[in-house]
Amino acid sequence: MIDAAGLRVMRAISEQGSFTAAAASLGYTQPAISQMVRRLEQRTGTVLVERVGRNVRLTEAGRVLARHAGPVLAALDAAEEEVAAIAGLRSGRVRLMAFPSASATLVPRALSLVKKRFPDVHITFTEAEPPESIAALRAGECDLAIAFAYEGTDVARGEEDLDAFVITPLLEDEVRLAMPRSHPASTQPTAHLAELATDPWIAGCPRCRGHLVQLADAAGFRPDVAYETEDYVAVMGLVAEGLGVALIPDLILRTVHHDEVVALPMEPASRRTITALTTPDLGRVPAVRATLEALIESAGSQSTAPTTRQPEPTFSI
Repeated sequence: MIDAAGLRVMRAISEQGSFTAAAASLGYTQPAISQMVRRLEQRTGTVLVERVGRNVRLTEAGRVLARHAGPVLAALDAAEEEVAAIAGLRSGRVRLMAFPSASATLVPRALSLVKKRFPDVHITFTEAEPPESIAALRAGECDLAIAFAYEGTDVARGEEDLDAFVITPLLEDEVRLAMPRSHPASTQPTAHLAELATDPWIAGCPRCRGHLVQLADAAGFRPDVAYETEDYVAVMGLVAEGLGVALIPDLILRTVHHDEVVALPMEPASRRTITALTTPDLGRVPAVRATLEALIESAGSQSTAPTTRQPEPTFSI
């Protein structure tokens, strides 16, 4: 019923005392001011301006509008400035979720890129495995989710419809077989799962355990999972002590190294696809788009595979 333009007119009339002066202060013509007042009177259902000779005087209703115009217009101006800041990446918030191995590799580089380019954009980060992160995205609890899927599966494990999301591939991550350096198979150029059928295994998240079972089934055995942990530093420690063998993705091998662990490519090869998910609307938000672009750039820097037999260390354990 009452728009911002009408409030500006009422405030100008109150301050200037005439339609002509109000029109000059706002950059309108005098007839335009008269027309806007008539329209506002029709919408409110009451007289707002009383004509007194060559001047005008606000009625009680007109004075009410003029009095409220200041704080209302100030709030609108503040809202416009905040929206402009978000649109111009001078402000903004992004809620990011990623699984642990991505949080140690892809995420830090991407966050650094956004911070350097857009220091006023604030990104919060939470670790979550898919499909939990996808459920959070669907529920509006995050803006951008990094997920993974092994060959032959989707990121939601078939538990959710992904049609509502925009899915951006980031990289293909090879999975390798980690074993103690003292293991008889450690000197081979590649590892065959069937040769390790009797070894104890170390497994991680439910999706990773499922992938191990699937590969082992194809190789004709059921793995003896002796230890379960989602902490890959712990996995490397267990392997180094000769307590078992494990499947470890390249992303982990770029950040975690142990002198007594050898990671071999598998035959047949195993890979997982790492993707970023958001919604079509969120994808148009400048801060979300900038974060996604940084993730794509970060993924590009991870594209060189680690050394087959012994990955270059980032830190030692």
